Amino acid sequence: MLRNILRLSLVITSILFITNESKAQDPAFSQFYANHLYLNPAFAGAKNDGCPTASLHYRDQWPGIGRTYVTYSASYDLHVDAIGGGLGLLVHQDQAGSGNLNTLNASLIYSYHLEVNRDFDLKAGFEASYRSLALDWSNLTFGDMIDETYGFIYTTNEDIVNNPNNVAYPDFSAGLLGYTKNMFFGFATHHLTQPDQGFISVSNLPRKYTAHLGGTFPLNRYKNSVTTISPNFLYQKQQDFQQFNYGVYLNNGPIVGGLWARHSVKNFDSFILMVGLVQDEFKFGYSYDITVSNLENSNTLGAHELSFSLFLPCKSRSKSFNTISCPQF
Repeated sequence: MLRNILRLSLVITSILFITNESKAQDPAFSQFYANHLYLNPAFAGAKNDGCPTASLHYRDQWPGIGRTYVTYSASYDLHVDAIGGGLGLLVHQDQAGSGNLNTLNASLIYSYHLEVNRDFDLKAGFEASYRSLALDWSNLTFGDMIDETYGFIYTTNEDIVNNPNNVAYPDFSAGLLGYTKNMFFGFATHHLTQPDQGFISVSNLPRKYTAHLGGTFPLNRYKNSVTTISPNFLYQKQQDFQQFNYGVYLNNGPIVGGLWARHSVKNFDSFILMVGLVQDEFKFGYSYDITVSNLENSNTLGAHELSFSLFLPCKSRSKSFNTISCPQF
């Protein structure tokens, strides 16, 4: 039992040092369409008929090992006729290693809207961010602190007193979104300048590439209710890491359900179950990641994710703006 605890502690410590010796991957949300600005800056002002949307998101990954990876996100966006596109504000915070490593990101987003013809629209999004990383060295554990019998009883020889606790830098991203009445696709590139985020030595944050596509199709109509199905695909690549998400949403009146699979090139990670409620004024979604990879044996308890959005009224509705018909979650 003690060896398993020590092994897990070393794994967490190694992940924390990714920012010093290797490259880190961005947090990923299972309900990626619900957190649309985080997925692709071109989504700014594209939903809710261009009216203001305020959203909150919470993800607790692997709660079985002590709420080690928790991510929060808040956003606001709307379409503005005067500037020919959308504006967005996105703030997200990621806590890793029981809060030892905290990443705070604040972004301003502009998306330009182009109506190519009556059936096809394009949006190009640009994002400018301020990122800050904070590391609590005093709570870290190192290999030279371990006694095989009694655990962490020694004082480390690592020089942690003189190491910096904070790193801050600007960051830039861009995205493209194309859509018709029933189909849509998008591309995004985050961390265009690959900024240095190392605490001790240079460690550039690798670019993240995202491609997503899908469609929304009616199945049947009953009175004023329409049942729709939405198959979707997401691909993300950051340095050597690649992720594939694919599945379907089923929308029947105010109730939305979803079933997804997520995996990398070599490892099938999890199935994702999602249920949501959509009203005229708000939406709420819950999803659970069922771990099926080797981590299943570590009792990680998967991942829980919550999303909540308010659909705010427009002061004046655009006459020419076409909204995107993509999944809510």
